[in-house]
This record gives sequence, structure tokens and C-alpha cells, in this order.
Amino acid sequence: MSKKTSERPVFPFTSIVGQEEMKLSLILNVIDPKIGGVMIMGDRGTGKSTIVRALVDLLPPIDVVENDQYNSDPYDPELMSDEVLEKLNKNEKLPIVQIKTPMIDLPLGATEDRVCGTIDIEKAISEGKKAFEPGLLAQANRGILYVDEVNLLDDHLVDVLLDSAASGWNTVEREGISICHPARFILVGSGNPEEGELRPQLLDRFGMHAQIKTVKDPSSRVKIVQQRELFERNPKDFKQKYQDEQDKLMEKIKNARKNLKNITIKYELLEKISQICSDLNVDGLRGDMVTSRAAKALVAFENRNEVTSKDIFTIITLCLRHRLRKDPLEQIDSGFKVQESFKRVFNYE
Repeated sequence: MSKKTSERPVFPFTSIVGQEEMKLSLILNVIDPKIGGVMIMGDRGTGKSTIVRALVDLLPPIDVVENDQYNSDPYDPELMSDEVLEKLNKNEKLPIVQIKTPMIDLPLGATEDRVCGTIDIEKAISEGKKAFEPGLLAQANRGILYVDEVNLLDDHLVDVLLDSAASGWNTVEREGISICHPARFILVGSGNPEEGELRPQLLDRFGMHAQIKTVKDPSSRVKIVQQRELFERNPKDFKQKYQDEQDKLMEKIKNARKNLKNITIKYELLEKISQICSDLNVDGLRGDMVTSRAAKALVAFENRNEVTSKDIFTIITLCLRHRLRKDPLEQIDSGFKVQESFKRVFNYE
């Protein structure tokens, strides 16, 4: 069976109705992975995993070193495994192939060894070699790591994932043997708030937080059901119908990635972002940095050069709502508090 026919059909991203918060958060993280990933909280059956898979299908293929278990970048030493770096230093030719941007699903019952990889101590001692079996973090390098029900995952494991996502490296140490390899990925976590929230310390480490709700409008619900039925009846024709829109969006993302370094943001806007974070008692400086990065990514996506206050208004709730200290007696939504503070500081109607 050819690779094309054996691949499972993926629902087109541009055909998804609603859930704009989630779609925007994912696109901005793909443009600038340094934003720090997305936490998606919402009701069951709202298409969280469908949207993430649809996004991966949009991304351009990446160049990797052939037969390398870490998806090493053949042009960037920072994104190479030790083995590839060694070959490069010896001036050996690196065989290059193109692969789809990887998307790795983290199973709920995954162990730390399965996630981080394992060192074969016996082999290391008997043969004097670093015998390492790479885990899911190696497979996710330069791609997306998707964790469904992240709020049910062991806190220690969430910590490991967030550390790797932030540093871009995974280190495994056993019995005095240490292995380190690149693990640069966009971490996307999803969960249902009814099953418990993440600890605030962990939640704060996600760059953005999208809330998705079940669509209430009957006509939109009917459209979603019809779209799904059409796709299941004939996935190929359904995808073909949206191919032009998919290609345009893919091109926009590619251009935005290239233009990101040229985007400017005025000092007074940065000052106002920091004032909002200060007014809302946001701990640390992560909120300030993520808001600035997300605003720049939005401007790059819209093919402009400079951040405006409107851009900041568009993304600031997604960047700050999960960083506010929660008062259990308070009924007001944290997103509303962020918007109120923005309007006050920016004198924005």
C-alpha cells in the first residue's frame, strides 16, 4: 500500500466552524514557537484534537538528516543530535530527506522512560557505549507534542514536558551516565475543567490559554454536523473543496515565519503591557514577554510591520487569563478582568 493511500484523512483546518480563540492561539505558536505552547480547556466533544491534527496537516514539510532518530536539522547545529554533529565536524556529507512536520500524541498512561527515553546501563557498562533508546520527546523534536487530558497527567511528567519545551533540550541521567538531545517542540495540552485544573505553577508555564465552549447557536451546530458528515462520506472531495484556502493559509504562515524578525513594537506599548500585568498582580515576567511575542506573531501573520494597541487587545486575554490568581469566591471570568484592565490602561473603548 502506498504512503498516500495508507495515511488517515485529516479534516481541513479552514473548514472548521468557530473556535476562533483556539485556532488563533495555535497559528501564533506555529509562527513563533517561543511563545511557549497552548493550553486548551473546554467541554468534551468540542473538536480539540481534530483542530490540532488539522493544524499539523497545514504545516510545510521539514528537512531532516536521513535515519536520524531526533529529526536533526541538517543546517542548524543547535538542532542536531550528537551523532550528526560528530559527522558534521568530520566533514562527512549529511544525507537529507523531507518529512511531514511531526505530531506526537502523548498517551495518558505514558511512563517517564517512554517520554524521555532510556539508557541501557548493561550495554553501556559491557560495551563502553552510551546505549540510548530515544523516547517521545526525541520524536517530537521540531514538531508538535499533543497531550490530551493534560490535567490528568502526573504533575512530575507535566514538569518534565514543560522543562523540555522551554529549554529545547531533553536530558536523561541514569547511574552517572548522561544523555542530552534537542527537543524543540510546540507543547499543546488540552483538558476538561470539570476533571480538575492544572496547578497554577504549571498552568503559568504554558504561553497561551484558549477556552473553548460548546457552540450554542443552532445553525452553527447544524453546519458543524453537516461538515463532519460530508467529510466522512468522501474525505478526498471534501479536502479538495478547501484546498485553495488551505494553500493560502499555509503560504501566510510561511511568510509570517520569515517576517517575524522584522516586526517592531513601540516602547510605550511594551510599558502599557507591563502596567496591565502589574495591575493584575501577574507573578514574574512571563506574561509580559508572551504578550509581546504573540502580538508580533499576529502582525507577521497579517503581513504588517508594526504592533498596534488593537493587536495587543486581540491576544492579551489568551496570554494572561491563566496567570491571574484565582479567588474561589469570585464569579467574574478572568478573561473579562484582563479586558477591563486593558481598556483602563490603553484608554480603549
